[in-house]
Amino acid sequence: MPSRRILFSFAHPDDESFGSGGVISRYVADGAEVSLICATNGEVGTVAPEFMKDYASVAELRLAELDCAAAKLGFKQVVKLGYRDSGMMDSETSRDPRCLWQIPREQVIRRVVEVIRELRPQVVITFNKYGGYGHPDHIAIQQATVGAFHLAGDASFVTEGLQPYAPQKLYYTSIPRSLMRVGLALTHVRRQDPRKLGRNKDVDMLAILENAEPIHTRIHISDYYEAWDAANTCHASQLGGGMPRLPLMMRKTFAPYQGFTRVYPAPTSDTVDEYDFFTGVRLDE
Repeated sequence: MPSRRILFSFAHPDDESFGSGGVISRYVADGAEVSLICATNGEVGTVAPEFMKDYASVAELRLAELDCAAAKLGFKQVVKLGYRDSGMMDSETSRDPRCLWQIPREQVIRRVVEVIRELRPQVVITFNKYGGYGHPDHIAIQQATVGAFHLAGDASFVTEGLQPYAPQKLYYTSIPRSLMRVGLALTHVRRQDPRKLGRNKDVDMLAILENAEPIHTRIHISDYYEAWDAANTCHASQLGGGMPRLPLMMRKTFAPYQGFTRVYPAPTSDTVDEYDFFTGVRLDE
């Protein structure tokens, strides 16, 4: 059969599981070759001391958790770019010259182009322009991935030993606005500040909602919640092993799809018009 290939391009160990584990599991089960770029080592993530007993550093722990999740999800290849985690916007760590946020974007674009030309995915998926929740590493790898998507097929952009290759479709991950509004209502019930959520009070739910983009593609994933949960559990240091979730059957019944924003080819409206990433894709002979 012709090979179907997808490349997810994300920032941290756990991004692949928490946000997209269901759709990754679905396409791997369907026989597609699914690969991942993980741009940073995740060393600025908050980790409780009990998780560190077998590891020399937070980066070592986070990458081991990624290896666990990657095995459960069934990636064809995981490319670790090895940049330093930037932490949240305007933090001291985000000003470190070694962190992804401070690396010249053209350098990161070149590395993503090299991965695209090597793996030759027809479909590329990354964060939206706000990086999901405004994390600088999410924004940096999103910008680099979009730049690389358009450059990879350009013969004038030379990468040693790799031929030009143009992917056919580009998507952003998406959070449904309806789900965000429910979450926002819950913050009022709980008397929480919606602009200061999360473990470190650095997640702004209102900004996430304001930057949400239309969903054009819905992928059915209700049969893959078990595999998704298994991958999440690998990221125990990031609450993946104990994060509260709705009962499995409720999720399967009321949230059977994951939604995505199609960026290229450009949609003609802000409505759902496809249910498969490979709709309209020309596969290898």
